[in-house]
Amino acid sequence: MDAATRRWRAALFLFMLAAGTGMASWVARTPAVRDGLDVSTGAMGLVLFGLSTGSMAGVTASGPLVRRHGGRATILGGTVLIVAGLLVVAAGTALPRAAVVFGGLALFGGGMGMSEVAFNIEGAAVETVIGRSVLPVLHGCFSLGTVVGALLGMALTAAALPVGWHLALVAVLIAAAGIRAVLAIPPGTGKETAPAATGREEARGGQLRVWRDRRLVLIGVIVLATAFAEGAANDWLPLLMVDGYDVSATVGSLTFLLFAASMTLGRFVGGPLLERYGRVLAVRLSCVTAALGLAVVIVAPSPVMAGAAAVLWGLGASLGFPVTVSAAGDHPHDAAARVAAVSTAGYFAFLVGPPSLGFLADHIGLRLTMGVVLVLVAVAAALAGALRTEHDAPDVDGEQGPGTHPRTAPGAARDPGTDPDARPAPVTP
Repeated sequence: MDAATRRWRAALFLFMLAAGTGMASWVARTPAVRDGLDVSTGAMGLVLFGLSTGSMAGVTASGPLVRRHGGRATILGGTVLIVAGLLVVAAGTALPRAAVVFGGLALFGGGMGMSEVAFNIEGAAVETVIGRSVLPVLHGCFSLGTVVGALLGMALTAAALPVGWHLALVAVLIAAAGIRAVLAIPPGTGKETAPAATGREEARGGQLRVWRDRRLVLIGVIVLATAFAEGAANDWLPLLMVDGYDVSATVGSLTFLLFAASMTLGRFVGGPLLERYGRVLAVRLSCVTAALGLAVVIVAPSPVMAGAAAVLWGLGASLGFPVTVSAAGDHPHDAAARVAAVSTAGYFAFLVGPPSLGFLADHIGLRLTMGVVLVLVAVAAALAGALRTEHDAPDVDGEQGPGTHPRTAPGAARDPGTDPDARPAPVTP
């Protein structure tokens, strides 16, 4: 691997770490925000709808933006929205004004959606260049960031630091990571080279065409379900512990920390699991593990048992999104469009999840509401066979296994691993 590619990969890892820190910093302070705004659980669901709406708008716009301007420019725009959103949320919690928090979350979610789809496309391109799996570790860096953010949130909650100051500090850190990433990522990944009019027509047609593939539809259902499982914990786990088990906000943050740490562990050790057993078995085992954890969280007689079950929930939810995105990008022609399509399905889960779960929780409580997530994870386990390809069996010489097979990079016509002229030009950070 040359120096430019190493910087490229490291930049992706760094920004995903920072983005995870930002997301968990918000999640860890949701009980304090809810209390500061003095709203009900259902009303808090409406506030969270800002994050979901922004995420969906961002992920919908990201694919066309990448095709027109490339991944690096899209990531830059997403970074600006993330930083602005956190600062607006900080202001809204200080006022306090629920409408301002809603608007800040919409900006934050829009930036996250734009950036993460572009990062998935960039990660798939790096996989092609180096010939090894990158996406699970890339998402593992996001999860590691959630651990850092949860620890920070727990500490600052215990220290009674105002939420606004906390989020403003995180915004500065994300801005620094975003600048570093943009300087190291090569330009043009995923960018269309067709004339403008033709490019727009092909982009619209491509977005619709990829969904004619029945296998991609099933992959989209899997990613929707697994993203829903992850998003439900991100949005509601601290409040579930506070309201459902009558624990303090600090303990609620600690439970989310356990979940985030489990997600991180699952993603960093998931590579060997994929190499040995393939996508189908790995995702099916993950979904079964998540379902077991969710079931225990719903019926546990004590917060200690529920906290332990959150570990299973996190381990089980860890591989679904990155593995399904990697499977979607396994195509010689439409990789970028397919990655954007399944990412949209994943963010759809974030769109419908928080408000619908909040409204239902007003009637039956958050613990029983998690039964919806349990059913979706069970469906994902049943559909995991859609991830099977001819590459799922490890090669006898060990040089090619699940998730490491060569494929066409999104937006690239040649194989960068074999054609020196197709490699990204070195970019000095």
